[in-house]
Amino acid sequence: MHLQSGTLFTISAPSGAGKTSLVRALVDAEPSLQVSVSHTTRPIRPGETDGVNYHFCNREAFGGMLEKGAFLEYAEVFGNFYGTSQHFVEDQLSADADVILEIDWQGARQVKRLLPASCSIFVLPPSEAALRDRLSQRGQDDVETIDKRMAAATSEMSHYVEADYLVINDVFDEALLELQAIVRSQRLQTEKQAHRHSEQLKALLN
Repeated sequence: MHLQSGTLFTISAPSGAGKTSLVRALVDAEPSLQVSVSHTTRPIRPGETDGVNYHFCNREAFGGMLEKGAFLEYAEVFGNFYGTSQHFVEDQLSADADVILEIDWQGARQVKRLLPASCSIFVLPPSEAALRDRLSQRGQDDVETIDKRMAAATSEMSHYVEADYLVINDVFDEALLELQAIVRSQRLQTEKQAHRHSEQLKALLN
């Protein structure tokens, strides 16, 4: 896949760190940023919409897409599969759009291996207590599920060292500003600006 002036961002975090809320606010603040909607075999939750939050599918359908090479990356998390549509990402990047993927560290590692020019971001909570509070306040999981997520969180969070950028989501608005700064810094890289403003630069230099 050829990366033009568009950038592929991956954003990873343990469940409950506030990643989804941050990405939603980031896309509102940066309208040219496109979110790739992942496919998943996990059951739909109250308040979610198929095709908006995820493309919900059964394991058979997911397996068929996997056999056809439809995913840029995929991973199994808490017994459910998640995958990113390669076709969607290729189309957006070829149109010079920026794309953000909400994926776990396994998926981010796969993307980085395939696309070294992608930009990886890891979001961490300010403390273990804050993470547990956020998981409990969501009201989506029972105590047993929350305990499982907390048990997995330490292992997940240790992979922050693989990311290009680290954001601590303590104060939401500050974390959002940091994410915006990362996105804008990538857009201002010389190679991408030269591609984006090629005619203007040509006129200036002639």
